[in-house]
Amino acid sequence: MAEGLIRGEDGKDRCKWHGGDPFYQAYHDNEWGHPVTNDTRLFEKICLEGFQSGLSWLTILRKRENFRAGFAGFDIETVAHFTQNDIERLVLDAGIIRHRGKITSTINNANRALEMQKEFGSLAAYFWKWEPAAKDRPALCDFATLGPIGKTDLSTTISKDLKKRGWSFVGPTTVYAFMQAMGMVNDHLEGCCCRQIVEDKRTALKRPT
Repeated sequence: MAEGLIRGEDGKDRCKWHGGDPFYQAYHDNEWGHPVTNDTRLFEKICLEGFQSGLSWLTILRKRENFRAGFAGFDIETVAHFTQNDIERLVLDAGIIRHRGKITSTINNANRALEMQKEFGSLAAYFWKWEPAAKDRPALCDFATLGPIGKTDLSTTISKDLKKRGWSFVGPTTVYAFMQAMGMVNDHLEGCCCRQIVEDKRTALKRPT
């Protein structure tokens, strides 16, 4: 078996990072890398990637339903109108990551997202316009190539653009994790049973404009 892969009880090879945890494996199989064009889900993903900074993604994933409850399903307009009372409510919510700065950032970013929707028509149109061309992606998506990548020149550029627009907790590493999660890039390894499934979905996707 190629480096970076793990064989499941079903006999299928997958990216090793889910560690065989059934909950984490379901995320790997059914969500990670699958292309997303819904603004609410995109907003959720980039916010949760910000909360993940300094923590494991599995920690965030296990708390995701609590985050959704606390942040009104990540409805952008609703979160944009959160008040100081909401901040205090969330700081006391043991079901989420009670980081005041990240909670405040989520409300700020909701307001910035509204501005982006007005300018571009949707968050999806903004983010998908950054999708790298095939020629700018690694020719071989094996562990040796993809494993060391934590950020790229492109994720750095997007991060700078977001920060210029007033977004926070959107550093280059956070942005690259978001790019992977939303399917802007397909970083399932060669030999992973999900790689071609995700690639087929990306091929069929009508990019938002």
